[in-house]
Amino acid sequence: MPDPTVIIMFLRQVWTITAKDLHSELRTKEALNASIAFSVTILLLFNWAFDPSSEQVQEFSGGLLWMTYTFAAALVLNRSFARELQNDCLDALIASPISSSALFVGKALANFVILLAVELFSLPFFLLFYNVSWTADRCLPMLLVLALGTWALTVIGTLFSALTVNLKLRELMVPMLVYPMMIPALIAAITVTTNLVAGNPLGLGTRLLLAFDIIFTALAVALVDTVLVG
Repeated sequence: MPDPTVIIMFLRQVWTITAKDLHSELRTKEALNASIAFSVTILLLFNWAFDPSSEQVQEFSGGLLWMTYTFAAALVLNRSFARELQNDCLDALIASPISSSALFVGKALANFVILLAVELFSLPFFLLFYNVSWTADRCLPMLLVLALGTWALTVIGTLFSALTVNLKLRELMVPMLVYPMMIPALIAAITVTTNLVAGNPLGLGTRLLLAFDIIFTALAVALVDTVLVG
C-alpha cells in the first residue's frame, strides 16, 4: 500500500509546478491570448466559408470545433517546457528534489486548465456563428467531452513538448508528433460532439476517450523520466 506521506509530497510537488506555470502564463498571457485569438479567427473564417443556416453544419460541427481546438493547443503546448530554457531553469527543475513524474503532471495540469479556458471562451462564438441551438441539459455532457478530449491532447502534447524542447524546430515537431497520436481520441471526440450538437446520445466515444486518457497518462508518467533525464 502506498505511503500517504509520499502521496502528499507528490501532490504538493504537482501543485507547486501547476501554480508556477499558471502564474507565469497569467502574468504574460502570451499563449492564452494567441490561442483565443486564433480560435475565434478560425471559427469566424469558416463561418464565411459555410452556410450557417444549412443543416449540414451539424454534420461537420464536431470536426470543425476540435480541429480549431487542436491547432490552437499547439500554441500552448509548444511553450510548456520551452519557457524553462531561459536561465537554465529546466536543468534546475530536473536537478531539484521534484520527481520527473510530478514535474510532468504539474505541467500537464497547467496546460489542461489553459486549454480548457480557451475552449470554453471560444465555444459561445461557435454556437453564435453557426446558429447552433443549445439546451441546458447538454452542458454537462459537453463539459465531460471537453475535459476528456482536452486531457488526451494535453498528456500527449506535454510529453512531446518535453521530448522536443531542445530542438530548434520544436514549434514544427510538436504538432507533427502529436496529431498522428491523437487520431483515435480526436475521432471519438468529434463523433461525440457531433452527436451532442444534433441532440443525440453521447454513444461509445466517451468510453474510448476515457480509456485513451488512462492508458496514455500511465505511459507518459512512466516514460517522462527517460524523456527528461535520458
